[in-house]
Amino acid sequence: MVMVDDIVAALKAQGYATIPDAISEQQVETARRELEEILEHTPAGRDDFEGRNTRRVYALFAKTRALDEMATHPVVLGVLDEILGHYQLSAPAAIAIGPGEVAQPLHPDDAIYPVPRPHQELVVNVMWPLEDFTEANGATRIVPGSHRWIDERPDAGTATTTVEMPARTALLYLGSVWHGGGANRTGHTRLGVVLHYASAWLRPVENHVLAVPPGMARDLPPRLQELLGYNIYPPFIGYVDGRHPRKLMTTTPAGS
Repeated sequence: MVMVDDIVAALKAQGYATIPDAISEQQVETARRELEEILEHTPAGRDDFEGRNTRRVYALFAKTRALDEMATHPVVLGVLDEILGHYQLSAPAAIAIGPGEVAQPLHPDDAIYPVPRPHQELVVNVMWPLEDFTEANGATRIVPGSHRWIDERPDAGTATTTVEMPARTALLYLGSVWHGGGANRTGHTRLGVVLHYASAWLRPVENHVLAVPPGMARDLPPRLQELLGYNIYPPFIGYVDGRHPRKLMTTTPAGS
């Protein structure tokens, strides 16, 4: 398996990197099966960014346990330790790009935070394809090296790299790199999961401690609890009544 140092070097050089064979075929099949059941009751996107022929599953860790090991993958966390230091999940989502969907506008995911570029890395994403990603079915497009841009923006002539990859691969890319989902010109939906991590001193995009309240979080692995916000950014950002949030796991009545 690709080593942490190699991935960190690739991220710094081009803004993205892949880990081949990062998970098992069984993990892929289980995640795909559970998410497809959830997607049956999930509406299409509300605008061009979400994708009008795309369905997105939010509050993932309240709806399935099939992604827990992906969220805490040891190599991924090793990379995040090096790039972000202290971090938590921010905007994880399953993304099902439907037939006929157009390409998503290119964007950097850290643009939601009003921090002038250049800045330290604030966000790292991990895309987990649950089937083979191809240029035809909407594989992620990336502008290599764009994480070093300051005022530049892509235009119609900007070259992108379409990251084709088989299921079981992990695609890591910096929140500062310009990227977007591709157009799906096939007759089949392209399903993947993007786990979006942000520095722990930032407010996450999704409020995970409401999506996964203490009564539900109590039974999760401790590292996943921390990634969902039951943690502090040293020395004390995020405390609850002056105490570490993990105390909620033992003092909150079950089911709350």
